[in-house]
Amino acid sequence: MTKKLMVIGLDAAPPVLVFDNFRSDMPFLSRIMEEGAYCELESCIPPITSPAWMCMMTGKDPGTLGVYGFRNRKDYSYNNLEIATSVSIKEPTVWDMLSAAGKKVILIGVPQTYPPKRVNGLLVSCFLAPDTNSDYTYPTELKEEIKQVVGNYILDVNGFRAEDKNSIIRQVYEMTEKRFQLARHLINEKEWDFFMTVEMGPDRLHHALWKFSDPCHPKFHPETPYKDSLRDYYSFLDEKIAELCVDAGDETAVMVVSDHGAKRMEGGFCINEWLIREGYLKLNSKPDGIVKLQNTAVDWERTVAWGEGGYYGRIFLNIRGREPRGFIERADYEKTRGEIAGKLEALSDDNEKFHGTSVYRPEDIYRTVNGIAPDLIVLFGDLFWRSVGTIGHGKILTRENDTGPDDANHDRQGIFIMKDMSLKKRGRIERMNIIDCAPVIL
Repeated sequence: MTKKLMVIGLDAAPPVLVFDNFRSDMPFLSRIMEEGAYCELESCIPPITSPAWMCMMTGKDPGTLGVYGFRNRKDYSYNNLEIATSVSIKEPTVWDMLSAAGKKVILIGVPQTYPPKRVNGLLVSCFLAPDTNSDYTYPTELKEEIKQVVGNYILDVNGFRAEDKNSIIRQVYEMTEKRFQLARHLINEKEWDFFMTVEMGPDRLHHALWKFSDPCHPKFHPETPYKDSLRDYYSFLDEKIAELCVDAGDETAVMVVSDHGAKRMEGGFCINEWLIREGYLKLNSKPDGIVKLQNTAVDWERTVAWGEGGYYGRIFLNIRGREPRGFIERADYEKTRGEIAGKLEALSDDNEKFHGTSVYRPEDIYRTVNGIAPDLIVLFGDLFWRSVGTIGHGKILTRENDTGPDDANHDRQGIFIMKDMSLKKRGRIERMNIIDCAPVIL
């Protein structure tokens, strides 16, 4: 009898919650940890949903994939960024290899699977799909069956960066309920060897609710009706995972993983404000209020570098002969890049709360560098701070996020839990790297 494997992805689930703080509220996963094996899972750099899930499912790093975030430079112009979709992934995934080997696969909600590609089985794509009227499944007729099973399937939460926390919580629970309802239907009614589902609920609730349960958060307030909301949701998740695993049967190997972790967000580092202050980014005129860089009169003929916002920072150098209005000579590229990196890494010298900034050159951390990578990748303040790309703040550090209310940033460590009767090591094992998951699956 061929062994089946079920992979349950919990986007952004951090070890500190699953292994420690909420473990007593998650009896099923706690039992798997005791009977199976578990460890921290070192995410890729940068530790964000895209490219992390695809690193996990291909065994390749972001440089090899040529994907450095959800938005990547399409060319060397200044504003042409494109969303990384399934089309961006040229390396074979585990389900591509399993499909080629004749194994039956079922996928639900794995990030970067829209638009859906052909598999030897069934595929329900991710939150990148515009809506459920689109062709978000393979085969396309599967979406009619989904409608019959769960009604209006939910791809993602609308407005999870908003102040209406009750609406966010309701949407997350409904999304999770329907995702697991669909999962149970498909594993019971369809033929499969490999099954994988990714639940986005943890990530969405971290961003919306982290400050209510973390006393170290700068916006923490003990008197709140949401103080147990994260704990309650993780308990709910544990019940859903238990139901799914019971349906899959005791002989099925189970892997529970997250693409990265989560931690409190102290605030934002205004990357372009800093570049302006340091003389690397020149403007023809000061902006009126807080605006996006692309809506600003940048003097490209005198600009050395500019940056992009997000959970990590990306810095691009304005190179003569590469960018349309390049300023610095190619011969000065490494000197300039090193100078900027050194200044960023020294930032903690000026602010004791802003420590642990890491700056990476892509060629130093990736096996190869495909596509158009940032010239510098920056993780600000040990990831307690995000990158803010807008300008007009009048300061370098801000407590507010420029894309809406957000309580959490991503962290480097996710989770790996495995239940398999053939495991040689049990209990807590040594930390794994995210690219180790693909060979373990295969």
